Amino acid sequence: MRRLILVRHAKSSWDDLSLPDIERPLAKRGRRGAALVGAWLAREGYRPDAAFVSSSRRTRETWDVLADALGPVPARNLPDLYEAGAETMLAVLRAAPDVRCLLMLGHQPGIGAFARQLLADPPDAPAFERFVTAATAVIDFDIGAWEEAAWQSGRLRAFTYPKALQ
Repeated sequence: MRRLILVRHAKSSWDDLSLPDIERPLAKRGRRGAALVGAWLAREGYRPDAAFVSSSRRTRETWDVLADALGPVPARNLPDLYEAGAETMLAVLRAAPDVRCLLMLGHQPGIGAFARQLLADPPDAPAFERFVTAATAVIDFDIGAWEEAAWQSGRLRAFTYPKALQ
């Protein structure tokens, strides 16, 4: 069995419109939301063995907040995850190291499409459909290696987002 934790970056700031998109930081609300999600992951025992994080500033900052709650986890910043679509995300997943639980942190609309396509039975919930900021899906797979991951092969174990945790 393998477990994938998919996280969309937390709420980003639009205060400085001169910044390129990749350099936008988290907003204060985003830091609070990421802290709620990190605490939930730790409380529920969803601790990844490794993390793949988009190279954008807001995803890296989201990871930093999550890591504060989860403790030390090897993480790699991957430029391929910046604004990646579902197919790219699947390719990254299939090339993942041999870890039981992997966290991938990315962007909409790719991460939401990726989550829906991975699941055999996606939930009919607006927050999941929109994959709101800091949305987090925990997906289990009955596979022996990440290279076996396929569309519609995952089972949703848990899903949450900051407003659901307040």
